[in-house]
Amino acid sequence: MAKKSSVAREKKRQKLVEKYAAERKRLREAQDWEGLSKLPRNSSPTRLRNRCGVTGRSRGYIRRFGLSRITFREMALDGEIPGVTKSSW
Repeated sequence: MAKKSSVAREKKRQKLVEKYAAERKRLREAQDWEGLSKLPRNSSPTRLRNRCGVTGRSRGYIRRFGLSRITFREMALDGEIPGVTKSSW
């Protein structure tokens, strides 16, 4: 489980990105780089980090399911993810 502060920080960044998305787009189209640099740093979408929805783990993230590889495996083996089965051949 990731630290709660890390998960909270990431949620805060996500809110800032959504809040300033239209403003960033307008400034970028106008090529106002000075105005763009005055916006908060955490409003940039490149500062976001994908995190597991259950544990908050940042590494080994599977984008399609929004889970880390470890959580995905546990949930898949327990049958909690529909349509996912263990493969064998």
